[in-house]
Amino acid sequence: MATTTRPHGPASYFPSIEAKYGRPVDDWFDALNASGIAGHKDLVDWLKSVHAMGHGHANALVQFHLNPGKWER
Repeated sequence: MATTTRPHGPASYFPSIEAKYGRPVDDWFDALNASGIAGHKDLVDWLKSVHAMGHGHANALVQFHLNPGKWER
């Protein structure tokens, strides 16, 4: 029987982010890069206010965006 590796950390939110907001997470990472905003809280607040994203989803994207080498997809 083969085992399936499930993503951990922020990446575990990616399927629900894509389903809920209709965009691949790479689009969100491009948007975060283009925002010109650097801080974690400011990026989360931007996703929530400009894109009406929930806090958990925004936080997961920003965590991964700011620490890409720490998390697997």
